[in-house]
Parts: sequence; structure tokens; C-alpha cells
Amino acid sequence: MILTVTLNTALDITYRVRSLRPHASHRVSEVTERPGGKGVNVARVLAALGHEVTVTGFTGGATGRVVQELLASVPGVVDALVPITGATRRTIAVVDERSGDTTQLNEPGPTVARTEWSAFQEAYEALLPTASAVALCGSLPPGVPVGAYAGLVRTARSAGIPVLLDTSGEPLRRGVAARPDIIKPNAEELAELTGSHDPLRATQDARRRGAGAVVASLGPEGLLAATRDGRWRATPPAPVRGNPTGAGDSAVAGLLSGLIEHLPWPDRLARATALSAATVAAPVAGEFDQGAYAELLGQVVVSGEASAA
Repeated sequence: MILTVTLNTALDITYRVRSLRPHASHRVSEVTERPGGKGVNVARVLAALGHEVTVTGFTGGATGRVVQELLASVPGVVDALVPITGATRRTIAVVDERSGDTTQLNEPGPTVARTEWSAFQEAYEALLPTASAVALCGSLPPGVPVGAYAGLVRTARSAGIPVLLDTSGEPLRRGVAARPDIIKPNAEELAELTGSHDPLRATQDARRRGAGAVVASLGPEGLLAATRDGRWRATPPAPVRGNPTGAGDSAVAGLLSGLIEHLPWPDRLARATALSAATVAAPVAGEFDQGAYAELLGQVVVSGEASAA
């Protein structure tokens, strides 16, 4: 079982409009709702790839109940969310059908009480003995300590379970010091962590700060990885237009599935890159186009070199 942690779960709502214009009223042609938050998106992709996944984090209020109802219909995903008093947030993606561009609006999330945070930590520790890998994903809701991910990384590592961290800012900086097996920042997050805008130099610096492997998302240019085994660059065959929401989460799912399947790094990166591009091609946030994925997987170019033995 793979365990994904989403401390700031969300109800992802996607609106499609003919053309998005500022200061104007719009008729929405289609509305879709999905259980969301980065770790939930990761879990959905992992389940589609055939893996057993458990989702934990927080849920609360009427929106949280909708998230859990929708999550119950996702095959292969087990709901282990921890209830809180505050209401789960919503995220709104507005897709401009004419241009293909997406505008994203993200609510901050509910305030988590100290007792609720303690209850989550107990639930997390209880889930670890059956986990083959852990993904810690997304922002921290108000009330959760800024060093929360660092503590969760240490708990997983002490149990001998590999852990991937995908967050940003101070939670990432503190989390890296706890020595996660993999981190997956985007270029902006990596620059903020290291102070370097050269992705190659920044990935190496992030490894020196404690990460076992650093996989940087470069948007339409693919992925750059610095690992103990070597350095690689994975590039999709061509830029994909569409909704980028959840593309990074699909990349995380590709990396995690490759980890537990013991794939070599070039194969992990090819899978992660193809999944990310196929998510951009999908019409709904947090989903991936399986036909596009199958086609792209054989077209991703992976270059680089393994470390000397």
C-alpha cells in the first residue's frame, strides 16, 4: 500500500467558459467536481496505474463530506482522512475554451486545532506499518506547525519507509533537512530553496541539503533529476496545451510507482514525464488521458549518465 498525505485537502471545481474576460459575466458550459489536494491527485493516478493507495490528511464541514463521497467512488483508493471542525477548502479552475488557458483560484484551507494535529499524527503512525512508500504533498493549512513535514519525514524514515516530499517554501526547507528520499519541487520552488536559478546547480545543492534525490519539474520542458545513481533529463516530445492543474501530482505518482516497482531512474522519469503531459491533455483537473499517456511514454527522451560505481 502507498500512503499519500494531503494536509490541505480540497474540492476541485472546474468551470469551462467559452472565453474568459475580466470584468464580464460568463455562462459556464460545464462544471465538474473532484476530490483534490496534491496527495489526493497523486492517489487517484496511482490507483489508475493499478496500485493500492490510502489517503490521509484532514477533512471537515460540508465540503469535506462531498470530498469523501467522491473519494468513495474512486476504485483502489482507501479513505483514511481525519475529521476536523473547520471546513475543507475549495479550488476553482476556470478553463478558457477558446485559448485553452486555465485560471486557478485556491482557498487557504481551514484552521487546524492543536488537538486535531495530534490526532492526525497518531493516525499517520498507525498507517505506516502497512505502507510501502509515503508521499507528503501540498501546502500546510493554518494551525499546522511549519516543521510538520520534517517531523513526518523522520517518522517514516524511522519506520524504514521511503518518503517523497512535494511542498514549497519554509515547509520544504525544513523538510529537506529531515532527509527525505525524494523531493519534487518545480523550478521556482527549487530556486527559492537554494538561491540558484540554474536548475542543474540547484538540484545538486538541494541534494547537499539532505534530499536523497531531487527531481525538478521544468514545466513543458520536462524533468531534471539529481540522484545517488546519476543525473538525467526527461523531455516530452512536444509541449502539450491544456489544463496544467495536477500535472506535477501525476509526476509524483510516476516517481512513486517507479520507486516501489524498482524501476531504474530513466524509466521512472519517462513515466513521470508522460503522466504529467497526459494530465495537461486531460479536460478535467487532476485526471490524466490514458491514451495520451500510452502514446507519450514511448516518445519521452531521457538523457544523462549514471554515477560511476
